[in-house]
Amino acid sequence: MVFRKSPDGGWGWVIVVVSFFTQFLCYGSPLAVGVLYLEWLDAFGEGKGKTAWVGSLANGIGLLASPVCSICVSSFGARPVAIFSGFMVAGGLMMSSFAPNIYFLYISYGIVVGLGCGLLYTATVTITCHYFDKRRGLALGLISTGSSVGLFIYAALQRELIDLYGLDGCLLIVGALSLNILACGSLMRPLESSDSPPPEKTCVDKVPDQYFVYHEKEKTVEENISILEKGYIHEKCANNMPDYKQDSILNKNVLSSINVNEKDTYKKKVVEQTNFCKQLAKRKWQLYLNYWEETAVLFKNKVFSALFVAILLFDIGGFPPSLLMEDVARSANINEDDYHMPLISIIGIMTAVGKLTLGILADFKWVNTLYLYVITLLMTGVALFAIPFAKSYLTLAMLSGILGFLTGNWSIFPYVTTKTVGIEKLTHAYGILMFFAGLGNSLGPPIVGWFYDWTQEYDTAFYFSGFCVLLGGFLLLLAALPCWNACTNQSSKLPPNTYSYKVASSA
Repeated sequence: MVFRKSPDGGWGWVIVVVSFFTQFLCYGSPLAVGVLYLEWLDAFGEGKGKTAWVGSLANGIGLLASPVCSICVSSFGARPVAIFSGFMVAGGLMMSSFAPNIYFLYISYGIVVGLGCGLLYTATVTITCHYFDKRRGLALGLISTGSSVGLFIYAALQRELIDLYGLDGCLLIVGALSLNILACGSLMRPLESSDSPPPEKTCVDKVPDQYFVYHEKEKTVEENISILEKGYIHEKCANNMPDYKQDSILNKNVLSSINVNEKDTYKKKVVEQTNFCKQLAKRKWQLYLNYWEETAVLFKNKVFSALFVAILLFDIGGFPPSLLMEDVARSANINEDDYHMPLISIIGIMTAVGKLTLGILADFKWVNTLYLYVITLLMTGVALFAIPFAKSYLTLAMLSGILGFLTGNWSIFPYVTTKTVGIEKLTHAYGILMFFAGLGNSLGPPIVGWFYDWTQEYDTAFYFSGFCVLLGGFLLLLAALPCWNACTNQSSKLPPNTYSYKVASSA
């Protein structure tokens, strides 16, 4: 598909609005799963680590499948993927209301809802990047606040629905609300150029004409298959009969059904079909090899390699608070009368503020988005180290707000990825990075829950989380030092498909 230049406005603002509501509707419940987490602990009586898998899968499986999600968006477009994913999210939430045990929730809530959210996230980010260039940071910041606003509203909404209709009724209502994603997805019009030259032929279209046999008017596909089946039956019958009977039957069949020219045409078509299959398999294999070659080229970029380590460690350590902070407060014996607002809601609203603020900062020429992202990682690590010292609602609320604001660095992560590998490689590179982010999301909460099951306190778990995030931040900072650019400039030129993030320049 050929795209024209990003308009940085126009229908792009409609894309921003519908992408905002798409992320609001699909991520509201999975991000606010901490409210459901407490109900599932009481309903099924499983350990904290085992129960935490539900929420971690819902937030991680979509990112784990990011390479597949990217291929789906590239192949089918954002609009069809968004509409299909809306059915997945709504269906998974409704199925979860009938869950008889925690293992059923792993599939219905963790895998089905999580995969639908991953497809929707990739679709909204990709189509927004196509519509915006100069204002990309602002646009990404606006759409990414949708999930944070959803977290803020759904945390209180799900608690209220549980009080009124129970856990099952809450999930049914939330699933019904998610059907509005279908309306949002229908407005994701692809950015196509009507006056552009026709797109280049795909690999299958480039197969030489002599390998295509079905375009001829002489025989249809069904007739060719029928001829092959008849030839197979005649051959099988001939092998099971005496020679004199074989000759008699074959002569009769030849005289009654086909002439010499038809027999030659049949043989020619069999050869052509065989050649076509071989050529098609060869081209498909070449596409597969090209994909892995492009992946290898991406990992030759030192910043990209450090980025995937940083995002993995950040999600292992930084994601658990949004899922477990309510249980942290309950484990600290904080009186429920002191609650002025759910801690998860505080994380949600401050994440929205952080995404919008960091997204706006990313558009300033004097701001280097890579260094800005590194700063958020280091500050997140320090805040995680402070959680074990918080013994009151006020201190936990303050730390929740800080962590929520810093988690808003998700809005600039696509921006950093684009500047690192280029817009042409964005879908490919972003899918790989989101795979590692999903791995971190899936592992983080269960690890923290297992630490609690072993030690009966959260202190050790959050020390481990803070160390992971700080390690990822320092590794990325080391890879981004300007001295590496000087060494690169003195060395030989990079291959044409290699992209280098020049941290000395403005991002």
